[in-house]
Amino acid sequence: MIQITLPDGSRREFAAPVTVAEVAQAIGAGLAKAALAGKVDGRLVDASAVIGRDATLAIVTARDAEGLELIRHSTAHLLAYAVKTLFPDAQVTIGPVIENGFYYDFSYKRPFTPEDLQAIESKMTELAAKDEPVVRRVLPRDEAVAYFKGLGEHYKAEIIAGIPADQAVSLYREGAFEDLCRGPHVPSTGRLKHFKLMKVAGAYWRGDHRNEMLQRIYGTAWASKEELRDYLHRLEEAEKRDHRRLGRELDLFHIDEHSPGTVFWHPRGWVVWQQVEQYMRRVYQDNGYREVKGPQILDKSLWEQTGHWDKYRENMFTTESEKRDFALKPMNCPGHILIYKQGVKSYRDLPLRYGEFGACHRNEPSGGLHGIMRVRAFTQDDGHIFCTEEQIQAEVTAFTALLQKVYKDFGFTDIIYKLSTRPEKRIGSDESWDRAEHALAEGLRASGCAFDYLPGEGAFYGPKIEYTLKDALGRPWQCGTIQVDPNMPERLGAEYVGEDGNRHGPILLHRAIVGSLERFIGILIEQHAGALPVWLAPVQAVVTGITDAQADYVQNVAKMLRNQGFRVETDLRNEKITYKIREHSLQKLPYILVAGDREKEAGAVAVRARGGRDLGVMPLEAFSQRILQEIAAKV
Repeated sequence: MIQITLPDGSRREFAAPVTVAEVAQAIGAGLAKAALAGKVDGRLVDASAVIGRDATLAIVTARDAEGLELIRHSTAHLLAYAVKTLFPDAQVTIGPVIENGFYYDFSYKRPFTPEDLQAIESKMTELAAKDEPVVRRVLPRDEAVAYFKGLGEHYKAEIIAGIPADQAVSLYREGAFEDLCRGPHVPSTGRLKHFKLMKVAGAYWRGDHRNEMLQRIYGTAWASKEELRDYLHRLEEAEKRDHRRLGRELDLFHIDEHSPGTVFWHPRGWVVWQQVEQYMRRVYQDNGYREVKGPQILDKSLWEQTGHWDKYRENMFTTESEKRDFALKPMNCPGHILIYKQGVKSYRDLPLRYGEFGACHRNEPSGGLHGIMRVRAFTQDDGHIFCTEEQIQAEVTAFTALLQKVYKDFGFTDIIYKLSTRPEKRIGSDESWDRAEHALAEGLRASGCAFDYLPGEGAFYGPKIEYTLKDALGRPWQCGTIQVDPNMPERLGAEYVGEDGNRHGPILLHRAIVGSLERFIGILIEQHAGALPVWLAPVQAVVTGITDAQADYVQNVAKMLRNQGFRVETDLRNEKITYKIREHSLQKLPYILVAGDREKEAGAVAVRARGGRDLGVMPLEAFSQRILQEIAAKV
């Protein structure tokens, strides 16, 4: 008898070897219909896999993460099947699962068009409706190479030829199409119902620019129609919120090929930048940070001491002067340590907190640049805390509370906390790692934060906490961090005199809240779809008249509001008021103030709030109080 133990601890006995699908059928018809695969003793296998001994078994359905990945992987094969059906001369290469979907790379004599994508998707739907079984078979490596060469699939043959000769390979067939794959897959194509092809892009074979440029078709697949619909809706919303488009439409910034990977801030965009920077500067001042400023260019010898010259040089911009090599700083920490080292420090001086809006440069590959989200020149809200080992926990707790307040003020309340622990290759004793990891964990617990561990993801010198915020579309953005580093102070000779009169190396806590200001402003633009809250908006109100008769009054209203510190513009153009209101609404201004003869006589304005809300006529003092309250409340 073969005994199968299920996740709930119950057992099923079978007189002979049994497939995963047969076990599901024995449990119930509903489960048999939903079963996509199985996990036998923790290993994912096809539903057709035979179990010939006592084992544990979990039936995998579309509700499971593994099930959704199977759907996406199998849909990639369905895509290749459809392409080969419509374009027999196309050669298939690889088709992996990626976040939210899949892609497949093809070699074909001409570019695929949008019309081709529509035809391919229709063919996929047609093939899925046939509900053809997906069948696995195994071949010796050389036989598989010969098989795919015979089909004219030279890329597949090349992939298989790279596998050791003594290894067999598995193939999966559905209808007229057979593909190399280690699997597993869904039982039949009928399980693939909710998918959409998204776009086609170029990709070099094996990621090498010296090889042929292939065509990569991207797609998405989901377990239900509702999930697919929701995902496409999120994409549509993300497109509306794209910071690159909004930056152009709202005249905030632009990226120019004369300086790739850097940002040209326009007047309105620079106002937003200043609001973020000045807010963070007040955070520094109110929480015990001393603001410093280090140089942009530092000698090669310093970067050799820190280890960056050997390990990070290809990402650094370098220059030479008077036969000395220099580098633009990619981070601020070495400069802060040099500032710390000026003068003798005592244990009484610790914790010592430095903050800098430090401009950094990193030679990111051009293909990785993305608007203002990923650039080569950026400014960080960089902070470094010099402390003793015993002070780490309290600093982490205080920092976490501060980060939560900052994120809340910017409109983010959903934060994910992750603690990255020691990697396999590291420096320092296990005891010091134990203490550092414990301090970070207790610092989070004292802040009331539930968190996950990321085993092995810490830096080689110490553990770290990553703070990831979620935006209005549920997208995660890792911005904040605090990292324990005893290594760099030691490398650069930073010390303090302890209570025992001896010299000790301080612990350095690298910390950032918003991280790159450029990236954070991009996140803010997308979070608010360009409609920034009043306290951040580059223009808080525009004042306009109905006719030229109100021009002087409009100017006086704007001057009075500006004198109170508000960011106000005027619109005295000879245009219809409806036209001006519509145009300023498209600019997502928080308030449009309209003055006609009646408002002029009453010393008031007609107030229209963003979103087309008509708030009626208000005395100027009442409007001032309203906007002051909104700014103070950060709404």
